[in-house]
Amino acid sequence: MDKFVIKGGRKLTGEVTISGAKNAAVAILPAVILSDEPCIIENVPLISDVNICICILTEMGAEVTMMDKNTYRIDPTKICNFCVPYEMARKMRASYYFLGALLGKFNKARVSMPGGCPLGDRPIDQHLKAFAAMGAEYTLSQGMIDLKANKLHGCQIFFDVVTVGATMNAMLAAVRAEGLTIIENAAKEPHIVDLANFLNSMGANIMGAGTDVIKIRGVEHLHGATYAVIPDQIEAGTFMAAVAATKGDVIIKNVIPKHLESITKKMEKIGVNIEQYDDSIRVWVDGPLVKANIKTAPHPGFPTDMQSQIATLLTLAEGTSIITENIWEQRFRYVDELRRMGADITVNGKVALIEGTGNLMGAPVKACDLRAGAALIIAGLAASGITEIEDIYHIERGYDCMEGKLRALGADIEKVSVPDKADAKNSEIKKAI
Repeated sequence: MDKFVIKGGRKLTGEVTISGAKNAAVAILPAVILSDEPCIIENVPLISDVNICICILTEMGAEVTMMDKNTYRIDPTKICNFCVPYEMARKMRASYYFLGALLGKFNKARVSMPGGCPLGDRPIDQHLKAFAAMGAEYTLSQGMIDLKANKLHGCQIFFDVVTVGATMNAMLAAVRAEGLTIIENAAKEPHIVDLANFLNSMGANIMGAGTDVIKIRGVEHLHGATYAVIPDQIEAGTFMAAVAATKGDVIIKNVIPKHLESITKKMEKIGVNIEQYDDSIRVWVDGPLVKANIKTAPHPGFPTDMQSQIATLLTLAEGTSIITENIWEQRFRYVDELRRMGADITVNGKVALIEGTGNLMGAPVKACDLRAGAALIIAGLAASGITEIEDIYHIERGYDCMEGKLRALGADIEKVSVPDKADAKNSEIKKAI
């Protein structure tokens, strides 16, 4: 079992380079299945969710070559297995993108229900609604989703709620369907635009990505392409919060400043200085942090994936802040861990009331999900004393070498391995016998 050990109190200074976007990569990699030729995907983050995607593709018969640590050549032409292995798929929520990609290419798919972080119910009814509208039939049995169609056809899809996953899955299924598909009430996140750009680079005909109406005219074939994943806006936002929490001064490179607008605006209200350049930003703090009220919302609103990180920052601010979570019902599970570190946070339903204490204390804590883990790292960096974070596999699902990047900025953080309690107990029993 691995954990992070952080000695807090050091300002972050220097430069850091942001990796490719997790939420884009985990959709673009399955999308390669739709191509009739090999593809090269660049700027792929080195994270466990990507590793799972690559393992799934390999298990299905794709030939995958790692050209360097962030570049893969994927040849999908030999895929002969249309079932995503259960043990792999249940470890990540984005496994459901294999449904749209397989259905779009082969008119059939078999994938387990999505796994990933425990943030509450993950209904896929909107995904299935889109597939059914295109002519697919589905069955749900023993945790597996089976899809099949004689032929997919264009249609009009209206999502009952704004949903990133269903929007992307509908796009994947529709690019090779016959006729025109119109997706209304579509999500607008940057990774949706990135997926559309990748599909278009292979010869798809997608218009309107980034707006609430996406039009897709199906094509018979998709060719190979070389494509670079966009920078990760949430990783960039996480480093912005970490710099602010330690009152540091850092240049964050390889970002798209426009993607960070909602984060930047809130940070500036809190008292963080931000200077934007073409593909980088400078973040520094030279005064007190102050309270703010934040509501999460679909893009271009404040992202739910930054909610826990900004909450940690607000524990260090002056005054009372209010955070309203409008996306996931279990996004506040990290609050108990921050309380261990001295945070004064009260949660009532989807609202958290944060009384800024101005300081945190190191403590042993556990990451309960990906973004909660990032929040605890920020708290540990700002806290006095030593913080030990367990269950860091959640963090490694979405952050590329987080501890290495932080050390390069002056943080005192290390990853240590400790014996698993169950393994240790078994060893004691064996010795006793």
